[in-house]
Amino acid sequence: MSKKVVIIGGGIVGLSSAYYLQKEGHQVTVIDKSDFSSGASFVNAGYITPSHIISLAAPGIITKGLKWMLNPASPFYVKPRLDVEFLKWAWAFKKSANATKVESSTTVIRDINLLSRDLYEDLKTTSEFDFHYERKGLMMYYKSDKVGEHEWEFGKKAIEIGLNAEHLTSIEAIRKYEPTADLNVKGAVYFDCDAHMTPSDFMPEMIAYLKSKGVVIHANEEVKDVTISNQTITKVITNKSSYDADEVVMAAGSWSPLLTKKLGIKIPIQAGKGYRINVERETKISMPAVLCEAKVAVTPMNGFTRFAGTMEIAGINNHINPVRVNAIANAAQKYYNNLEIKEEEKNVAQFGLRPCSPDGLPYIGKSSKCANLTIAAGHAMMGWSLGPATGKLVSEIISDKKVSLDLSPFHPDRKF
Repeated sequence: MSKKVVIIGGGIVGLSSAYYLQKEGHQVTVIDKSDFSSGASFVNAGYITPSHIISLAAPGIITKGLKWMLNPASPFYVKPRLDVEFLKWAWAFKKSANATKVESSTTVIRDINLLSRDLYEDLKTTSEFDFHYERKGLMMYYKSDKVGEHEWEFGKKAIEIGLNAEHLTSIEAIRKYEPTADLNVKGAVYFDCDAHMTPSDFMPEMIAYLKSKGVVIHANEEVKDVTISNQTITKVITNKSSYDADEVVMAAGSWSPLLTKKLGIKIPIQAGKGYRINVERETKISMPAVLCEAKVAVTPMNGFTRFAGTMEIAGINNHINPVRVNAIANAAQKYYNNLEIKEEEKNVAQFGLRPCSPDGLPYIGKSSKCANLTIAAGHAMMGWSLGPATGKLVSEIISDKKVSLDLSPFHPDRKF
């Protein structure tokens, strides 16, 4: 049965939900407060990452975070503040950052990533799209033996759950996969399961496709409220209009809790700011990589190389911290010989706010407190990777179909 579906949020998760919902014959409207040219879905590293099986709430991250709080250039920073929602999130994060919880989530993260990668590849093979997509794997470069041993432990865990990993302990071994970049590293752990894309290519293509199929897209329009009757949303009210809805999808990223709170639904999410620098010159970098000690992502995209990094949990704000931008550039120059990132490239760096849940898993599904709201938020650094899988699951929920994955680990009402 065709339903009127209103999607709040037009990032990768919202647009992917619209794609699969319109395929099922639903009448879809997407509302976003931006003009669809910025935000986390445009400035991310473009990774599809089945290899990233360890959640953000990893054991030891609290201790590291306390040390990093004293360093303004650190890769992970939590700004302490007397805010009730932040303090609740921080407590839940602390409880989630233990070996048992992280171990239990590895196959969950693997499975949703593999589903999403397959869906991206399905999209790529259709005549509907012509976006940049390469499945070359991912390098985890390290500069010290200690970090190398730590990364290889993750590699062995990945092998245990059916992924392929290879420990490359010399530059000669790395050159088999990365023959052109001039590297200054000790070694790498290589995963062949990952892929990469150019987000700024894919997003406009998806928007154009959705419009051609009758999906209504409203840019620069902000959702202000909803009308509720018998635990059901009947209208979505914006600063410009109102929309009748049979079903509503909450895919507003870091802003999602501001709206779900109106329904009495508390989904702990904190915004994690990340930055990106684009270098539109020849860098000789052909392989996507993570610079392990610095936590910087490097992606050869369509016509440029992107350097992205930092996780700055400091609330929703639009401030660009030049110290953190410089830290990304300095790290890149330490791992790649003869690489120079220029001041003018750093001066036009952009940021995105990644919605972080306390346990590193997104919220996907319906809360018991609202019959026709499907929540799709909290993907942290895996938003781009998990976009299509989340959209497919949202469509299956709303279309009353059997879902592709067990949704219980992602339940919006789960306790921390």
